[in-house]
Amino acid sequence: MENTVLHLANTRGTANHGWLESNHTFSFANYHNPERMHFGVLRVLNDDKVAAAKGFGTHPHDNMEIISIPLEGDLEHKDSMGNTTVIKNGDIQIMSAGTGVFHSEYNKNDDQLVKFLQIWVYPNKRNVTPKYDQITLNKSDRKNNFQQILSPNATDAGVQIQQEAWFHLGTFDQGFSSTYQLNKNTNGVYAFIIKGTATIENQDLNTKDGFGIWNTETITITANSSDTEILLMEVPMSL
Repeated sequence: MENTVLHLANTRGTANHGWLESNHTFSFANYHNPERMHFGVLRVLNDDKVAAAKGFGTHPHDNMEIISIPLEGDLEHKDSMGNTTVIKNGDIQIMSAGTGVFHSEYNKNDDQLVKFLQIWVYPNKRNVTPKYDQITLNKSDRKNNFQQILSPNATDAGVQIQQEAWFHLGTFDQGFSSTYQLNKNTNGVYAFIIKGTATIENQDLNTKDGFGIWNTETITITANSSDTEILLMEVPMSL
């Protein structure tokens, strides 16, 4: 029997620090909701806007897979592994924090916001050597198609994650339908509508709504507006 959970955009936790506006799908920092601790191993889904020339100072992480998906603007990353990079829309970044890493993230521009999704996934192996990766994708490959952006396999498309998880991004024309086939029957899929409107398994969804589905092998998705953009996160349901 298929199970679902719905998180409407306007029910997310919010934080406004002046330089940072953040919406939290799951409990994070000062937002605590016992009903929203995680979806399987998906622990954090933050929808962040960072003011021009501002950002997150150096801070630590360990034993977490941290994925950044820029939506607008340029985000500069520095870490204790010696990486200094800039990621922008079309790029995917992952940091396997493992035994521990320090990093900072700043808006590279002094004249515009940077908007990005910050996602945390519990790893399937603790205390691994920290690792960093980022790639630039061909965005045209996700037109009316789910483009794989992350997987457990080093030889697959996208960045590699320390978990049995697969992420896909797609941008769809109004009325376009597609079916997503899960890689593992013990996984679930959490769909996040980045832009536009869609119907997933008979559930109508608007911009920034989240919808989780598990105990199913396939998921049917129909875009209800032009340029609908959807992120699918397939993750193990057991911690």
